[in-house]
Amino acid sequence: MRLAVLLILVLAPARAAAQELEPGAYWPLPVGLNIVTAVNSVNWGDLNFDPSLPVEAASARINTTAVAFTRALSIAGRSANAGIQIPVVGGHVEGLYLGQHTEVGRFGFGDPRFRLAVNLYGAPAMAPKDVPGYRMRTIVGVSVSVAAPLGQYDETKVINLGTNRWSIKSEVGFARAMGPWVVELMGGVWIFTDNHDFLGGRTREQDRIASSQVHVTYRFTRFRRSMWLAGDANFYKGGQTTIDGTRNLDFQRNSRVGVTFSSVITRRQSIRASVSQGAYTTIGADFTAVAVGYNYAWVR
Repeated sequence: MRLAVLLILVLAPARAAAQELEPGAYWPLPVGLNIVTAVNSVNWGDLNFDPSLPVEAASARINTTAVAFTRALSIAGRSANAGIQIPVVGGHVEGLYLGQHTEVGRFGFGDPRFRLAVNLYGAPAMAPKDVPGYRMRTIVGVSVSVAAPLGQYDETKVINLGTNRWSIKSEVGFARAMGPWVVELMGGVWIFTDNHDFLGGRTREQDRIASSQVHVTYRFTRFRRSMWLAGDANFYKGGQTTIDGTRNLDFQRNSRVGVTFSSVITRRQSIRASVSQGAYTTIGADFTAVAVGYNYAWVR
């Protein structure tokens, strides 16, 4: 049973990872597994505002602490999981507002996110006792993520922690294991509802954003503690906004690169650390992100 729980922890991804760089997002989990995750991420760098706003030369330092819960399920005999993530955000932003230097701080809840993922091929639903004998090869999965408009929001403020709209992402994921190596590809689309209370009651619309990820992971086999290291990259484009019928010049073409490390520390606990940096940026991605996460898992 000890070996089974260790393997479960290695397979268990830190679902609260930020910036859409999530290696291991479709690795199968045994039915009945529960994971509580705590993640703290620090982001700093340039911040690009909506071109319709009188803000220039902005920079920010933002700290996000997220708590997530994931439950592994069986759906039609396939490995699946459902989870919820609740972020608390604190940050400091400074820049030129109407030509004057301005600083502002924010602290409160961001929009919570819900996720449901199902592996359609290569990952049947498993009991914990079956995990030690499982050998991952090819996996194909799908997921849907929903961000609800429940975060802190004030229509009179330029900077908010919540978005005051629904955001929905559908995604397809592919993973192929070759010995200690795992290659993952993911492609998805974010769609958004309108924000009808944007900065004084205006309506803000946003086009869909297409996103893709690639991860190459090496699973170490020479150590007593199970651990892995991944190289990560993504690319996303779209997201042009409209304010009361006027189109903004904010079409996004952004890419980020980074690395992620995960290791078991005890029978039920594991840690994960990641760092990423904007590689090619046009709007809103020219910053550095460092995150550290902790997982506690148990099987009921």
